[in-house]
Amino acid sequence: MSEQARAWAAAAAVPDPEVPCVTVAELGILRWVEMRGAVAVAGVSPTYSGCPATAFIEMAIEAALCQAGFEARIERVLSPAWTTDWISDEGREKLRAYGIAPPEGPAGKAALFSAPEVSCPRCGSRDTAQISAFGSTACKAQYQCRACAEPFDYFKCI
Repeated sequence: MSEQARAWAAAAAVPDPEVPCVTVAELGILRWVEMRGAVAVAGVSPTYSGCPATAFIEMAIEAALCQAGFEARIERVLSPAWTTDWISDEGREKLRAYGIAPPEGPAGKAALFSAPEVSCPRCGSRDTAQISAFGSTACKAQYQCRACAEPFDYFKCI
């Protein structure tokens, strides 16, 4: 395995601190890892500019690279801005299995505060209602399924 592949694997395995069922790579916030001489440099995009977990995520990726034996540096990548379109198919399935409805439709189709029709991650029903525009984090909304009565978070399209 090349040094770059080894560095990518180390960084890509870091779980998201707010949604630990998915990794930073599955969320699409780990943009790239490249070797610059002996330094593994990772590009990281925050989910949104005010995300309180951004610094923690960057430190966790840096620590993972250091634990893998690399000198590490993180570069914050703000352009293009992260979008929920970058969440991998595997990441979307992991969110659903964890009880969080993944974003539905392409980003930019719904406003951050809108209430789109969302499928329940537990029973699959589309008979759901938004309870609150904000869930456990600002990038999620709280919904409830009318079919199974379970509340759940919905990861908003951004």
